[in-house]
Amino acid sequence: MRNFRLIGTVAHRLALLVYIAVALFPLYWLLKIAVTPDKLLYTEGVRLWPSHITWSHFRFVIENSDFPIFFRNSVIVSGSTAVVVTALSSLSGYALSRFSFRFKFWLVGLMLVTQMFPLVMLVAPIFKLLSPLGLTNSLTGLVIVYTAFNLPFATFLMQSFFDGIPKDLEEAAMIDGASQFTAFREIILPLTLPGIAATLGFVFTAAWSELLFALMLISGNDAATFPVGLLGFVSKFAVDFGQMMAAGVLALIPACIFFLLIQRYLVQGLTAGAVKG
Repeated sequence: MRNFRLIGTVAHRLALLVYIAVALFPLYWLLKIAVTPDKLLYTEGVRLWPSHITWSHFRFVIENSDFPIFFRNSVIVSGSTAVVVTALSSLSGYALSRFSFRFKFWLVGLMLVTQMFPLVMLVAPIFKLLSPLGLTNSLTGLVIVYTAFNLPFATFLMQSFFDGIPKDLEEAAMIDGASQFTAFREIILPLTLPGIAATLGFVFTAAWSELLFALMLISGNDAATFPVGLLGFVSKFAVDFGQMMAAGVLALIPACIFFLLIQRYLVQGLTAGAVKG
């Protein structure tokens, strides 16, 4: 029996190592190409690590390209979208979880329907809506579009977290004299920090990597985001892989920092110890 348990443990650990290696290998290859000199990209063959490394690609991206502008725009758009969507979805998710009202079923169905349309078929109507308002080629327009498309899913995500919290908690607070909103703010929201963190992470990642609307609604570098800026490294006759990969490595930094900040909440139990018995 001990041998079987040992074999199972070893197999489990090996499976995890294989999964981690497969998941991280593209990131490793991204870094490898970013530090490989241009002359070695096509002459050195397939190597796990280049014989010489260079930081010239990173210097060019930071000092001689518009990447800092794209980087700033992506941080503004992604951060603003994540905060707005999380705040709105917390309220709407709580309403769907706790209240019964007329046309609730149809409202939920309508929100689901909005997730079924291919995004490409909505580009032209959205452009026609935003153009008269002067919201094309602006970060505000992108935040509005990203908020509209991420809000339904974020609402359902937050609703699932609220459904897991016993109603007894807020009812006890209301018996003690708290209002519904006070109970929501003081009792329920702190217990949904893992859900808020998950929603923030999902929305931030979705907005950070979105290309279609950023490409269609933005026409200049001043309001372009990082995914659109990456296309600038692709010319008519060549692709500057070194600089593109260097920009990709730099673009990973905000996402990594963001998830490190919310990691503590992602691993917390949802209502551990909140209710006795």
